[in-house]
Amino acid sequence: MPRADEVQALGEECPGEFFRVVIESLADSFDPAQSAAYDSLMGAWGLRRKVATAVVPARVETVYVLSRVTLGADIKITSMMLDAAKRRFPEARVVFVAGKKSIELFEADPQLEFLEAAYPRSGPVSSRIAFAHALRERLTAPNSIVIDPDSRMTQLGLILVSDPDRHFHFSSRTEGTPSDNLSTLTAHWLERVFGVTGRAYVAPRAIPLYCERPCAAISLGVGDNESKRVPGDFEARLIRLLGERYRTIYVDRGAGGEEARRVTEAVEASGIAHRVRYWEGSFAGFVSIVSQSDFYVGYDSAGQHAAAAVGVPFVSVFAGSPSKVFRARWTPAQPPLPFDLQQE
Repeated sequence: MPRADEVQALGEECPGEFFRVVIESLADSFDPAQSAAYDSLMGAWGLRRKVATAVVPARVETVYVLSRVTLGADIKITSMMLDAAKRRFPEARVVFVAGKKSIELFEADPQLEFLEAAYPRSGPVSSRIAFAHALRERLTAPNSIVIDPDSRMTQLGLILVSDPDRHFHFSSRTEGTPSDNLSTLTAHWLERVFGVTGRAYVAPRAIPLYCERPCAAISLGVGDNESKRVPGDFEARLIRLLGERYRTIYVDRGAGGEEARRVTEAVEASGIAHRVRYWEGSFAGFVSIVSQSDFYVGYDSAGQHAAAAVGVPFVSVFAGSPSKVFRARWTPAQPPLPFDLQQE
């Protein structure tokens, strides 16, 4: 184990590498021993995990539900908690605490309120810790509780943003067995803690869909993680195959730049560019398109969880998964179609 000052130097001077290479690999293992190693590393900043003591109080007027920060996790996990909170506390305010992109996924839900909180994803560890302490000062409604889905906002539950008896932390990395899906684990935790469960859902503002039916949506984004991509001409062949079955193909161009260039080249190489419509807006807008489509396909990303949440048939391409446990945990809750792209 490296010395505390060495860990601090890495987390402060090279936070991108520290979280991507060290922290995410520990979290993605879903191994209790690796989870303990994570706690030990974060101890370099004086963080210590506290024993959970939260109990549901007799009176709850506000429920703060924290974002997991990443969009796919907010659909797969956090949305279940939002739904459960509305069921369990029908007279309370349910406030989703999240960044703008996550809020947009649920902004058409009239039962939710929103508190925008921009987690510093590129900042040093000290700024992320400071963010959590500042957030606690904003979650001050009387008779409130906090539901923490193992959020990066609290450094996976290491920093409480409410009193210990009102901060409910779902330890997604240590719950269950290696083969358990996170949707199942979330449902069981909600039932155990609150006596209700919830369903995954999205509620973005509706985007009009202009297409000839049947229509398919596709996302080839990998979030700067090239290991998720299938190399060669796979993407062009995939688009061409979809064109044989669907009259219109909606393709997400992502945030632009290199990813948009790659996607555009794949469309042009497919030979069916005349059948393709591009989406270049928000991810929430693309989720609205997915919800109105007849089929979805994409790499392991937020899009697959959106398709599962709205009940659209889909194929998810898992390439470069760090382990079988990771895949079992993150496979979308709705079973994908028995559709073999290699055979096609």
